[in-house]
Parts: sequence; C-alpha cells; structure tokens
Amino acid sequence: MTTQTFQTTQQGYTIQAAVTTIGPDILIVVTGGDHPHIGDVTTLTATTGLQTIKYPSHDGRFHKDNIVGEQLAQQIQSVLRGSCTITSGIHVDHISQAQIDAAVPMGRKLGVQIKQWLHDQPFSISAPVYYSDQERPK
Repeated sequence: MTTQTFQTTQQGYTIQAAVTTIGPDILIVVTGGDHPHIGDVTTLTATTGLQTIKYPSHDGRFHKDNIVGEQLAQQIQSVLRGSCTITSGIHVDHISQAQIDAAVPMGRKLGVQIKQWLHDQPFSISAPVYYSDQERPK
C-alpha cells in the first residue's frame, strides 16, 4: 500500500485528498474546511458509472460533499486499474457563496493532480489465482 496526499486552497479554505493504493484499487479520503467528516461515498471503476451514497446531515438534509468527490472521480476514471472508493467530507463554518462556487473547481484540480500521480505510479500487482471449475480446496 502506498499513500499520497494532495491539496488545493481557494477562497480561504483547503481541501485535501489522501490517496491510498490497495492492490489495483484506490481509496481516496477527501476532507477539508473547519469540520472534516464523511458526508458521502462515491464508487466507480474505469468502466462503470459513478454511484454515490449521501449520509444524512442536519434538519432532514443530506450532505452535499459529493460535488467535490464526483468532480475528482470524473478526472481520474480513465486511469483506474481497479475499483475506486471516495469518501468526501468538507464543512466550512458560515460558508460564503464564493466558497461554495470554489468547491467544484477545487475537486477538478485535485482530480488532475491525482490522475497524473496515478498515471506515473508504478503498479506491480500479481493477478489472483482461482480454482478452476474442476478443482476444490484440499
């Protein structure tokens, strides 16, 4: 396993992404602002669409952190070698409209950085070995 951290700062707040390779798979933990958390989870592969689960927030609402995770996911999808799971949780106290508007380009910027790193990252992964239909464990 290898972990690399990326970050971007705009409009007075920072979003970071900790990227961990697990075999051919990728786990990305996106956090930022004043209160990092896990607000949603996005999954994808190079050949399957994004699927996002949003967790409940407050007052019957759901977290909206997926706007960052999904932007990031779209940037890296073409270079994925396995599955990818992205957790996102960013909270800025009394967030301004300018800070909200900065979230999408910040997600894209993180995605561009991560895509380049994944492209350059040497993956030496052996293929799993399975039993054939005629074989059984001994």
